[in-house]
Amino acid sequence: MVKSKIFMAVLMFMPIMANASILYRVEQTSTPVPDAPNGYDAHAFSREHPFYIGGAYDFSMWASGTGDNNFHVGGKNTSSFDVSVGMRIQDIFRLEANYSHTSAKWTKFSLTGETFMLNAIFDARIDNIYRIFRTQMIVPYVGVGAGASWDKADDVEIGHKISPVAAALAGIGFELGEYFTVDLGYRYLYMFDPDFDLISDFAPIAHQFRAGVRVNF
Repeated sequence: MVKSKIFMAVLMFMPIMANASILYRVEQTSTPVPDAPNGYDAHAFSREHPFYIGGAYDFSMWASGTGDNNFHVGGKNTSSFDVSVGMRIQDIFRLEANYSHTSAKWTKFSLTGETFMLNAIFDARIDNIYRIFRTQMIVPYVGVGAGASWDKADDVEIGHKISPVAAALAGIGFELGEYFTVDLGYRYLYMFDPDFDLISDFAPIAHQFRAGVRVNF
């Protein structure tokens, strides 16, 4: 009989004990967790090296085209150089201002220009909560860009001295330590119609293969 009373008393106190433990777990869950211990967060690299400068060699393959007047021009290959200044917003996202001396050639005429672009670039960096990115030497990236080109042409007249330009780019950065990055990439460059008198409604397009270096600081 005594054992039965003890057993019943234990059963009565079990809900109280359960409630007490639930309250304890809630309090533990709401305990503040330190943010970014030791700087291990998604801004670690961008905080240590928020800016960079770079230069690149561009090998451009200009596409052929036929205008509305059925006049055809064949694209040629050219070489040029560009320089860039970048700012890291996060370890996986950066903004880059880019200047290049554009050189374009076709079978009937050529074009040169000073092109300025602003690029938004996403780096495929491994989740740096585990700081694996510190040993990640190969960092692929993709991006888009837009800007304008101040142009002049030989053997043809152009109606628009300033043409909008747009680009899509992709590549791989080889990080040689935290200060230097070697870039190998591709850029699709689209120049809105400069209004050539020789070929109507013709938008210059280039497939550019690029090799360069970035210095992080």
